[in-house]
Amino acid sequence: MGNSPLGWAARNGQEEVVKMLLARDDIDPNEPDKGDQTALWWAAFNGHKGVVEMLLGRGGTDPNRADEYHRIPLWLAASDGNEEVVKMLLGRDDIKPYRPDKYGRTPFWMAASDGHEGVVKMLLGRDDTHPNWPADEGETPLWQAACNGHQGVVKVLLGCDDTDANEPGPQGMTPLGIAASMGHEGVVRIPLGRDDVNPHKLDELKQKPLWWAASNGHERVVKALLERDDINAYTPDDYYGALLWAAYKGHERVAKLLLGRDGVNPGRPGEFGNTSLWQAAQHGNHELVKILLRQNISPDSLDEYGRTPLSLAAENGYEEVVKLLLRQDDVNPDKPDKDGQSPLWWAARNGRKEVVRLLLEKEEVSPNKQNRYGQTPLSIAARYGHGHVIALLQPPTDAAHSAT
Repeated sequence: MGNSPLGWAARNGQEEVVKMLLARDDIDPNEPDKGDQTALWWAAFNGHKGVVEMLLGRGGTDPNRADEYHRIPLWLAASDGNEEVVKMLLGRDDIKPYRPDKYGRTPFWMAASDGHEGVVKMLLGRDDTHPNWPADEGETPLWQAACNGHQGVVKVLLGCDDTDANEPGPQGMTPLGIAASMGHEGVVRIPLGRDDVNPHKLDELKQKPLWWAASNGHERVVKALLERDDINAYTPDDYYGALLWAAYKGHERVAKLLLGRDGVNPGRPGEFGNTSLWQAAQHGNHELVKILLRQNISPDSLDEYGRTPLSLAAENGYEEVVKLLLRQDDVNPDKPDKDGQSPLWWAARNGRKEVVRLLLEKEEVSPNKQNRYGQTPLSIAARYGHGHVIALLQPPTDAAHSAT
């Protein structure tokens, strides 16, 4: 079934044609097209206010007729932020503003999600609007507005007595948690100013808003969270987890903020023995490695496999990090892991020529040290065909000695 003449005219905003057609007794204003979209649906969708007014004035027009996705005309107007059309539709006594679409999203939910503050206020003025009604995935209007960074809507919603500021959404994240995760500083500061908001509430992953902000590198959000009056409620575990992930992802400025807090232990090992320095070295962030080395962290800390930060940096070819670590007096440049593989072995295996050169400059480094399988740096370089590394590791020939 295609569009009827009325449907086409309404869709294109042709008011004179709509007026003429509505004057006929044989015109059904609720006749749908193949997508179950009526003339009123199309007029609301395209924001044709004059057509909407005419259709609503025609007896028998159903303002709650939904399309195949269960979207009513009010849903469309609210989603688009068209306050005039919303006002017209809300003027009908038979309107059902709480009616959700196929995914559980009401007109109010859509207005909040898309940041249409005026529409949100209009709908909140009705007794039949439920400000905490979630969509099918568990996102409340407040949660969704916070996720999308709509400060004005968040303010309006938190001003309602019925709004639960701590109601969790997907993965158990609160509106504050999702805003912190997305880096919406302005939104974060709104709930932080309320006594009834818990900034330390754990989500299903056992993480707090601080962890999400730090992990995603949102420096200004981290700062806002740390300025909260009840900052002492953060534990060493909170700081440690946030710092470890900031180091893992290379967020230097966030790491600096966290390192400035009392109770932070940057040398504390994680579940697998990896420290914040280990994370920074593994990912080649030499600036962050510099910062962490000033914190009296042991540069030779071991993970569960006995690997040091130097071992990881050497394996991955991060020359600047290797240089920094080799300058530390308490670094053993030849320290083997549990399989007997030294930093030189790892650099040779992966063909890291410059790192191999740096390590060979250290007297403590043995180019012939075998791992538990009898492999030396030279033999592992040969196995993987790293000729440029082999040239550095091979002892000089007698002929070469004679020539010199």
